Parts: sequence; C-alpha cells; structure tokens
Amino acid sequence: MTQQGVRWTADQVLTLAPDAASRKAGSKLGAAGPWSEAGSSDEGTVWGLCAGSGSKPYQTVIDVADSTGPAYKCSCPSRKFPCKHALGLLLLWAGEEGTVPRGQAPDWAEQWAEGRRQRAEEKATTGGASGTASPGDPEAARRRAERRAERITAGAAELEQRLADLLRGGLAGAEQAGYGMWEETAARMVDAQAPGLAAWVRELGAIPSSGPGWPVRLLEECALLHLLDQGWLRRERLPDDLATTVRSRIGLHGSADGPQIHDRWLVLAQYDTSDSRLTTRRIWLHGSESGRTALLLSYGAAGRAPELTLPVGLSFEAELSAHSGGGLRATLGEQFAPPTPTATRPPGVTTLQATAHYGKALRADPWLDAYPVTLDRVIPTPDGEATTTPQRWQLADADGDLALPIALSPHSLPGLWRLAALSGGAPVTVFGECGHQGFTPLTAWPEGPGEAVPLY
Repeated sequence: MTQQGVRWTADQVLTLAPDAASRKAGSKLGAAGPWSEAGSSDEGTVWGLCAGSGSKPYQTVIDVADSTGPAYKCSCPSRKFPCKHALGLLLLWAGEEGTVPRGQAPDWAEQWAEGRRQRAEEKATTGGASGTASPGDPEAARRRAERRAERITAGAAELEQRLADLLRGGLAGAEQAGYGMWEETAARMVDAQAPGLAAWVRELGAIPSSGPGWPVRLLEECALLHLLDQGWLRRERLPDDLATTVRSRIGLHGSADGPQIHDRWLVLAQYDTSDSRLTTRRIWLHGSESGRTALLLSYGAAGRAPELTLPVGLSFEAELSAHSGGGLRATLGEQFAPPTPTATRPPGVTTLQATAHYGKALRADPWLDAYPVTLDRVIPTPDGEATTTPQRWQLADADGDLALPIALSPHSLPGLWRLAALSGGAPVTVFGECGHQGFTPLTAWPEGPGEAVPLY
C-alpha cells in the first residue's frame, strides 16, 4: 500500500480511519474546497493546508513511502490518529491525477520529513539499540491493545448507566430530550475508542418521533445495545467465537489474515448505501467449488462511487482473503481472469430452511440484521388484501405452503415490480438477505435458462 508509484484507492485510505466518525469526517474533507497549497514530492511526502474554525489553517503532512505504513502529522488538536485532516488529504491525493501536484515541500513539511529520515537512519545504524518499541513490536502492540480495552470498558460502563437512566425516566423522555442527548453519548463512545457503540447510539437517536410504534422499536434496540455492552464487560466468560463477534461489533474489526480461498466466484449481488459523506458498496459472492458465500466491502468518499465493481451474474477466478472472526467478510486478492458470463446459479433452499439458516447465524451473532440466502422455486405474491400502502408481498414456496414476507422500503419497490414481472406467476430463484423484518430480494433468475436480474 505504501509502494511508490502505485495510486491508492479511496477504500485503502478509509481503512486507516480509527473509527466510523473519522471515516465520515475525513470523507467530507476529501475534496479540494478546504485545501490550499497541497502538494507531493517524489520522496513520498504529501502536504497541505486545511481551513478550520480558527484563523490559521491546519498544517497536515503525511509520509506515504514508509515501509511500516503511512506516518502523519497535523497541527489540529485532535487526539485521533490519523485525524480527519490526514484522511481528507490522503483522499484528495488518491483522487484524480494532478489534484495534488508534484512540487517542493514547504519548510514546515520538509523539516518533519527530514527529521523522520534522520531518525530512520540512526535506528538503522544502531540496530534499534535505543530500546524504543517499533510499530511491529508484539509487546508494544499488546500494551496498546490493553489500553484501548480499558478505555472501551470505561465507555461501556458509562453507556450502561445512561441506558439505565433512560429506562428509569421513561422512554417518553427520549422524545423530549431531542437528538443532542444521543450525539453527546455517541461522542463519549468515540472518545472511548468504541466506534461500534457510537454508531449504534446515533441510530438510536433517530428512532424517537419516527412514526407509530417508535417506543417499541427504541426499547428493542436499547435491549440489543445492552446485550452488546454486557457481552463486552463479560467477554472473558464467553466462548471464543462469540467473544470475537462482540469485539467486532464494538469496533475491533479483524484483518484479512484468514485463509486464502481460491475459487471461481459468482457475483450474486452488488448494491450501494449512501449518506451525505460516504458510499458503502456491498458485493456478495458465491464460490462454485467451495460453496462459500463471501462479502466484499468498498467505500467511496465525497460523492465518489467506490472503485470496486463486479457485474451481477458474471463469474471470475480469484483468491479471497477471509477476515478473522469467522464472519463472511473477505478481501479480494489476485484475479486470474476477468469476469465472464455464466449459466451457473447458486444452490437454493426452501423458505423454512432459509429461516433456519438465519436462526443458526443469530446464535453466533445475536446482533445480525440479515443473513444471505438463495431461495429456490418461490413465487412473489401479494400478502392478503391490498389494505396497506405499500401492499405487503411475500415469497411463497411453489412446492409447499410456507412463505417469507418481503421487507419493503421505498427504494426497494422498483425491484419488487421487476421481480413480479420476471416471475409472471411462475417459480423463480431469488438471492437476498433474510432478516427479522423479512426477506430483501437482491437478484433473481427466471425458471429455465436466463440471465441474472439485479433487483436493488
């Protein structure tokens, strides 16, 4: 990633973010607007001035050529590392060619870069005899992990107290308090280096006054957050797999250091979710030989679409690196051939088997929203009378008497009509995500020969 002459992707930059809040804030600064005097050198130094709230812009400088990973320095008061300004400058540099031109570094950037080079030379000369811990020092890494765990534990204990105060005072108080209470709590979780808890708290803040039944939804989400909190506080008593899941949900994500999986991968689905600062792309794959399902995640910042694109219905030969933790996420490795059309379809199951698969996945991850599954020979049909708007639909087994409700949302309605038109009352094969709100169809294949039809 730090090899010179290789342009980074936005996804590579965003993986450096210490938490989700930094990822969003850095994405907002990934455009030319707030930056001035930005430049880069042949030695791998990138610098720029970023306008802030004060009269003087923040001085940000990055060494992207360091063999141990990028190094950063910024004059802002942030305690995060890298800060949002460093992430924004890297995104700007990784964007279109010429956005950050080559040039001579200003004195403040050159002094920092030269100091780093001198320290590296001294360390190489002394063979590390100074006794300082290197970034790859296992003992130093263990101490850093322990300090972070202590901060997360303190944050989780504080969050438990705040949830108890909310329930003691009554859920109606959440509607009167407004969103500020949740944002302040989320900020406390960011300080505790628990981005997973911070993101969940922000989602809670959007529930009060969100429509009929919001107190029930708020109570359900508070219960799940309490369960996650308790899981962290009692992680030593949990089975190893469940403890790993808790760490991941808290925000201690595993890296792509799992086994390499060489297979021919069928692209099951690709869809984006966006907010004003970040676009997240999810790509579902099925291994034709291994039978494994894998999830690829990529990100686009500041209105840019993620760079990774794999057309639905095609297949390609490649290696994937599974992420530690036993989940489905993986990272795309070497591709041995470009994607090509294929008549291959994933094996399907009945609606009863689909709910059983989701239930088994919930035992391993009680906070799981949905689980990928392919339904075989199902027919999309309206669920009863058209008394609701929009009307509820279901996927009914063609060879049985059971059905799964379809999870409807405004952006999924066009896909529902494409699915109904593709079926025409005949059975179809449907890949999607099975969750507590129903089944979300993502891709469908007609009965008999035919290409995959994206639905999302």
